[in-house]
Amino acid sequence: MQKIDRQIIELLTEDSRLTPKKIASALSVPEATVKEKIRALEDNGVIVKYTAIINAEEYEEEAVEALIEVKVTPQRGHGFDKIAREIAAHDEVQNLYLMSGGFDLAVIVRGKSLRSVARFVSEKISTYETVISTATHFILKKYKVEGARMTGEGDKNRLSVQA
Repeated sequence: MQKIDRQIIELLTEDSRLTPKKIASALSVPEATVKEKIRALEDNGVIVKYTAIINAEEYEEEAVEALIEVKVTPQRGHGFDKIAREIAAHDEVQNLYLMSGGFDLAVIVRGKSLRSVARFVSEKISTYETVISTATHFILKKYKVEGARMTGEGDKNRLSVQA
């Protein structure tokens, strides 16, 4: 990958709203070059999606997220990939990672309630033949997401405990 490609990715990672014109200005290259590079990065699957990071506490009224650790038996000829693709196909699944350690997969899911997430785990994830066990951890508060802080430095809702 060329240096300019890495620079474009770095800028877009920091702010996906940047226009090719602003990126070209920052890198001192022609705008047409930036457009061509971005199109190539998208076509090659390097840039997969542009998105906004939302502070759910400020936006959503009732939503629940959970980290589900899943232990599975790898399948001959497929390893973990087949079960990962099957789990990823569910709309509730936001993120899915192959992990080292005690569990094989880390699945981030979003639901409307604690019950809906629990039902998803018991009726969907746990029913796969290769799933050995799960552990569900509900996310109570997000402090930092994708490098962006979700709360201010001095959280105004905290009470002072000093005498």
